[in-house]
Amino acid sequence: MNYFSSNFKLGILGGGQLGKMLLYNTRKLDIYTCVLEANDDAPCKIACNEFHLGNLMNYDDVYNFGKQVDVLTIEIENVNIDALEDLEKEGIKVYPSSKTLKVIQNKAKQKLFYVDKDIPTAPFSRFAYTSEIKEAINHGGLSFPFVWKCAQFGYDGTGVKIVKTIQDLDGLPNVECIAENLVPFKNELAVIVARNASGETKTYPVVEMEFHPEANQVEYVICPARIDEKVAKKAEDVALKVSKAFNHIGLLAVEMFQTKDDNILVNEVAPRPHNSGHQTIEASYTSQFEQHIRAILDLPLGRTDSKVGGVMVNLVGAEGYTGDVVYQNIENIMKMDGVTPHVYGKKQTRPFRKMGHVTIVNENLNEARRIAEDVKKTIKVISK
Repeated sequence: MNYFSSNFKLGILGGGQLGKMLLYNTRKLDIYTCVLEANDDAPCKIACNEFHLGNLMNYDDVYNFGKQVDVLTIEIENVNIDALEDLEKEGIKVYPSSKTLKVIQNKAKQKLFYVDKDIPTAPFSRFAYTSEIKEAINHGGLSFPFVWKCAQFGYDGTGVKIVKTIQDLDGLPNVECIAENLVPFKNELAVIVARNASGETKTYPVVEMEFHPEANQVEYVICPARIDEKVAKKAEDVALKVSKAFNHIGLLAVEMFQTKDDNILVNEVAPRPHNSGHQTIEASYTSQFEQHIRAILDLPLGRTDSKVGGVMVNLVGAEGYTGDVVYQNIENIMKMDGVTPHVYGKKQTRPFRKMGHVTIVNENLNEARRIAEDVKKTIKVISK
């Protein structure tokens, strides 16, 4: 099929920053794109060929949109699975597949999948409702500390809480959830696996992630991870095993824990471009976003190694500020060598909302990490 400067239409479910960065590459290749999104001010609106307003969880909206395109992909997992299943039956190519998404959408199903496929993951208990956890604690079936995760619709740290006392359960939504053993880890790692329909598979270098202690969001992504080569190989092997188990097409970001004794445990996955791969835009031969397009269109996969060491800093809304966004001191960080800001185009900021990211590239990774700290201290996402 001719994808370039043709009548071919690529559909994207979701109009956020990941979609916007995908569109950088579809515009570069002149691939016609259609986006479905509920927010009329979404970042994708300025870059796609067609922008459709609709609810990603509504069957009719997703189905009717999907009927207008040749290949359908996502930039967010929370989409209507029933619509995707019916579109697949009618010959629309959907990547990742509805089967893959059905497992990944639900953290409890995702964890059970790992157990069934003999993929290493932290021990956990599954609950139909959060209220059942207290009973499990009282009967000795669960002990502190553990990590509470809602089974569905969690994102960017939402729907996750470390529970150390019974009082920590107060105020949590009474929903399907899991209670996962708190893993004493050295590092949080991630590997992005790319796979096309022909079965060609490539991995990006292992990255190291540093999280904000309160928001449970990634603050820094460091590539390559500052870990022993044997640990990196182990992480890559686990990621490839997960990829093979899901039989996905597109990108699969596999988040992992490096334990104190250097074992690798899978935390969770995302079947799309991911926060742990943003540095690939400047630091890699092929960005994760171009790679996703290549993979879902069954084109040859690009080179995945890095040209230079890279660190990514997330730009999130500062605490205490809500309203029209201002990127305070952005000019100052643009004076720094190897620093590239990416502004997502969200007009309204609020505390911890992802508003952009900054990539720092440097041949010396420790120097890149030092500059990243300066960037983080300098730029502030505030409101007018």
